Amino acid sequence: MKRNESPEGRSVRLLRVGEQVRHALSDILMRGDVHDAVLASHLVSVTEVRMSPDLRHATVFVKPLLGQDEATVLKALRTNTAYLQRTVAQRVNTKYAAKLKFIVDESFDEGSHIDRILRSPVVARDLGEQDEPAGEE
Repeated sequence: MKRNESPEGRSVRLLRVGEQVRHALSDILMRGDVHDAVLASHLVSVTEVRMSPDLRHATVFVKPLLGQDEATVLKALRTNTAYLQRTVAQRVNTKYAAKLKFIVDESFDEGSHIDRILRSPVVARDLGEQDEPAGEE
């Protein structure tokens, strides 16, 4: 493993810049700097930002509060991408202004799905059978 890479394989620099972009976007959306009725009426969490190796592209994972109106919020973010890119570029000091690509974060839904599976009676029964010592029947 290279000295400047995290265990996930991405460089520390990419992670650091991604976190700076995430904080900048979160701040912009929290303050209501974007003059958009949809974004003003919805709380949006920026859960993660993944930067490309050349720092020219940023994939932004977002989740509206309670998962309401995901498509509408995503459309509003994409409509205001130019403003958001310009504002983030002013706040995050990099050579190039990263092109932002907004995607709905599905990790919460996947986590809920896995939790439901683990709590199902079938899985609980299977786990209960493993707790019994072998050879005692």
